[in-house]
Amino acid sequence: MPNASTRPKRVRRNRRAPREDPARNELVSRSLESAQQCLFNQDYGTAFVHYLLTLNLAPVLKDFARESFRFTLFKWAEELDSLGRVQDLFDCYEQALELFPVDEVIVNSMGEHLFRMGFRDEAAGHFHKALKLKPDFPEAKENFYRVANWLVERWHFLMLNDHQRNRKYQQAIQKAVRSGCTTVLDIGTGTGILGMCAKQAGATEVYACELSKTMYELACEVISANGMKEDIKVVHMKSVEMEVPRDLPQRVSLVVTETVDAGLFGEGIIESLIHAWHNLLLPPQSSQDPSRSAAETGRVIPAGATVFGMAVECQEIRRHHRLCVSEAGDLSLLAAGGLHSPVSCSPDADDSSEPYTTERLSRLPGGYSALTQPFQALDIDFNNVQELEGLCTREVTRFRLPVTQTGVLDALAVWFQLHLDEENSLSTGPQEDTCWEQAVYPIQTRSNFTVKPGDELRVEVSCEDAYLRIRTIAVVRDGRAFSLEDSDSGSGPAGGPRAESVAEAEAQLCSALSSLQTDSFGDQACVLECSEIALLNNTHYHQSFNRALDKLLASISDGGPARDPLYVLDVSEGFSVLPLMAARRGGVRAYSSVEKEQHQAVLRLLAQGNGVQQDALEFWLNHVEDDSTVLQRPDAEKLWSAIILDCVETCGLIRQKLLEKATLARCLLEDGGRIFPQRIVVYGLLVESDTLLSESAVQGREPTLGFNIAPFINQFTVPVHVFLDLSTLQCKRLSQPVELLTLDLMNSNETSTHRQVEVQVTSAGRLTAIPFWYQVHLDEAISVSTFTQDSHWKQAAVVLQHPLQVTAGETVLLGVHLHKSSISITACREGEGEGPAAMDSTSSAHSLA
Repeated sequence: MPNASTRPKRVRRNRRAPREDPARNELVSRSLESAQQCLFNQDYGTAFVHYLLTLNLAPVLKDFARESFRFTLFKWAEELDSLGRVQDLFDCYEQALELFPVDEVIVNSMGEHLFRMGFRDEAAGHFHKALKLKPDFPEAKENFYRVANWLVERWHFLMLNDHQRNRKYQQAIQKAVRSGCTTVLDIGTGTGILGMCAKQAGATEVYACELSKTMYELACEVISANGMKEDIKVVHMKSVEMEVPRDLPQRVSLVVTETVDAGLFGEGIIESLIHAWHNLLLPPQSSQDPSRSAAETGRVIPAGATVFGMAVECQEIRRHHRLCVSEAGDLSLLAAGGLHSPVSCSPDADDSSEPYTTERLSRLPGGYSALTQPFQALDIDFNNVQELEGLCTREVTRFRLPVTQTGVLDALAVWFQLHLDEENSLSTGPQEDTCWEQAVYPIQTRSNFTVKPGDELRVEVSCEDAYLRIRTIAVVRDGRAFSLEDSDSGSGPAGGPRAESVAEAEAQLCSALSSLQTDSFGDQACVLECSEIALLNNTHYHQSFNRALDKLLASISDGGPARDPLYVLDVSEGFSVLPLMAARRGGVRAYSSVEKEQHQAVLRLLAQGNGVQQDALEFWLNHVEDDSTVLQRPDAEKLWSAIILDCVETCGLIRQKLLEKATLARCLLEDGGRIFPQRIVVYGLLVESDTLLSESAVQGREPTLGFNIAPFINQFTVPVHVFLDLSTLQCKRLSQPVELLTLDLMNSNETSTHRQVEVQVTSAGRLTAIPFWYQVHLDEAISVSTFTQDSHWKQAAVVLQHPLQVTAGETVLLGVHLHKSSISITACREGEGEGPAAMDSTSSAHSLA
């Protein structure tokens, strides 16, 4: 008899298949058909709406429609972007990500839009997410490297690798805390290191603020990893927006900060300290009430600074800030007016000008020479709020500097001594091994002023707008002052007679300033980027282009029936005189891609001064609506005789989408026409360089001051170092230069996308980096190099995350890869295969700029 207590088993019934909904299916079918038809008609907005309806109703179609949906989204986003409909653009991306939340291509594309619109932190999050979804996604990798350079600037690595700087800050903080300053605010905390030093020294309360969202999140990670999450409160805001008791429970007794740049005040330290003294800090120690303890008074680390400066001669600075040549190729530049860089302390400088640039003087190609002894330009006490408040209204200080050496006056170089307290200080001088560069104030004149012992420089120092401004306003010789500034006033600022021109100055004083140029540049003035001025000063570059153009146009004219005119298109980035060089030849119509009206005006002046007919030069971008139409024909019946492509960025990387542009350009050439350049050969060599390592990542296995920081900030390590001066790089060369890759812009079949290069090691050492540069071939016989003394280009280098120990005579295998104009390089010993020592060089990392 069966067990009566046994319950019958429940049998799971198969669920009934969902009923077919003919009406729903019909709607999906019609919407999909409408989406495809609208896409065919280039009605991307309507196509996008139909795709959204289709895929929301029928998710099963996602895989089928993914590529078409992506294409539609990207095209519609481009239209919305061009119309300025930013909110609609991001709404579309949000809708797309609801459908495809793990689509790395859509995530990356949204990051690109965010970056271009200035939302760098948000863009970084999308690029990082895209890489997590697909770690080998090259576009996301390149974009993340680019954003990493913006979000975590390279000087963070240099600072953390600067052991002397770290130790002295730690000592000053320890001393202050032990003396009774136990409540601390770290302004601009970065990685949180100074705040952690304060807590480690015994501070009872530590607060920190950071404006950058990325650095704020990084600081939170670092502080938590070091067990201080409950001890240090970090807020994501500017210190000048902080209030008591909203952001701080009470005023603190110590502010620590390192918000100083090469020009001392450029990161806003004056504004932040004035606000801190009025709102966040306890009152300073007072002589009227010496009985107050350290815990009842406020103080700042650093306590103050002393600024020094000297006049220097430096050809590298000169060629980046003023025109040094009178012609480019066979084109006279005399009609251009005064061309100068945007770095100027002149009272007439516009808002876009910067008072100084920064350089590491010890690494400038060609070096520099001091023309005067260093002088003390300024002294500032950060613990004196009245002095801080009076800085901007302080009277201009004037100095007279005796010239100690003969040379061309090119710039004033400035550095400072940062006084952390009475015992600890840091110097940013050019002879110091420091993480700081020096501030450079170039002399903006139209001529080279040679000074000699016995001369005197008159210099003015001011702090207008809390920026340090230093100007050399006059050269004094034999009691006569000659102004270095272009001024319409009747007398020079130095009180002496104003020289109306250099020629007049020499006429008045036969022996004075003997090296001054006597050419007249007219009354026009135009601001060019430093790299554009260096390009104009690159004589070999323009001579080479001139010869190559001559050869090409002559060969086309002699090769058959007369074709008048010949069409030349220059799509160089920025200011370029190459179209004018072509237009000077008879029977040529040249098209320039220069966009700025001021630059177009200068080119028209140059055209007039060089006898170029008015209709021989046109500005092509005035006639096109978007960048995608730049490479087009001048009219339906004509093809280009020459198309000039800008192939290499100034920083040393191949330009984004170069090969795609070359492919399009080849289709638009007439028989016998050429792309300039014709091909590019990439060269590189093996080096050992601790300098490149320290500028690329936090080095060493030991924690920084005992804190675990490196694993977190090194997430933002980028594998390529740009704006490199290989001629002055501190390194040991481990091989001879070798050819890495050839990009043939006239024949895509001759361009290989992958090469394995054997490199013979000539010296034993640690292989830490592979610097690379380019030989740019205009034709078979004429070429220019990006690695020469007069080059306006810099070089770049792949930095290996894990250096390789190599010995003389052995072979290193370099894997060189090309993907969409992006070059990557891997390194391993012969026979080992590509291992963890390899890192990528993302030559298109600047594509987002």
